[in-house]
Amino acid sequence: MKTIVFFITVLLNALSTGFFFAWSVSVILGTNKIGHLNYLETMQNINREILNPVFFIVFFGSLIALGITTYLQFNNKTVFVLVLASTIIYLIGTFGVTAFGNVPLNNELEALTITNLKAIELKSFRTYYESAWNHFHSIRTISSIVSFILLLISIFIQKTF
Repeated sequence: MKTIVFFITVLLNALSTGFFFAWSVSVILGTNKIGHLNYLETMQNINREILNPVFFIVFFGSLIALGITTYLQFNNKTVFVLVLASTIIYLIGTFGVTAFGNVPLNNELEALTITNLKAIELKSFRTYYESAWNHFHSIRTISSIVSFILLLISIFIQKTF
């Protein structure tokens, strides 16, 4: 049971990390090349579509699985510490930053009727939104990667004891 839960935890965490990493090296680069109105429309559409069961299973499932794995590894102190660190980093740096950084920005964007904005307003909001959103995204991406690396290290340590 512990092995299956650990496997699911690593898989979900890897999928979450891969999602954030892929976004950083593709979507952000692509959206840098489009105009303000197109950028804001694109981000509104992405923010609506991301709210789907598959994303929720990966994003929330990773956090839940990390918590369960942390609990299950309590008797293996070295692995427990690594998995606990992975959980805390994911909780604060990935989940927390998303919930309290990216999501409020997405809600601000959703509240806008961007087709009613003048060109200067589009540029101004995009500059504000994109800068803050990408900053938070970088934090959650790095946090997710560190969380995943800690899980990988814990696998190797678990096999050596």
